[in-house]
Amino acid sequence: MDIRKLDHSALVVSDMERARWFYGTVLGLSEVPRPSNFTFSGAWFRGDGFEIHLILAADTPAQVGFGNAGPASSYGLAHHLGFEVADLAAAVAQLHKHGVPIAGGPLPRGDGPVQLYFYDPDGNYIELFQWGYTQELPIEERTALRYTILFIVAIRSTKGAYQ
Repeated sequence: MDIRKLDHSALVVSDMERARWFYGTVLGLSEVPRPSNFTFSGAWFRGDGFEIHLILAADTPAQVGFGNAGPASSYGLAHHLGFEVADLAAAVAQLHKHGVPIAGGPLPRGDGPVQLYFYDPDGNYIELFQWGYTQELPIEERTALRYTILFIVAIRSTKGAYQ
């Protein structure tokens, strides 16, 4: 097997116009045409060397979002999409401008980049990271998070940022 790159990720969303706004306006990706034989509702967005393919939940039995990561959202210990950005501070400003709360970070990864985490409107968990981040931040140990009664209660009582 000769895997060359990750080309795209597909995400199921509950509201196509809200998702278009988020991926186009908030994240600044360019919407591109889909194949003409794709008659189900969706949208494709392109960044530098990757695509995000959105599928409307009403047209698939698949569930929306990655699910709430609970306390794991503070440390990136959950399913997520990771995007490198040129300027993490500018990315944070863009997220704040559009009312997107930060779930975790910024925090150093330990091998150079600084990361932060947030949810899209459907609970898809996203990481942004920057190499060469200039602000000094303490490198914290990231340990395993185990299921506990408190963790289960946190997952059940917390909803995504836009729900």
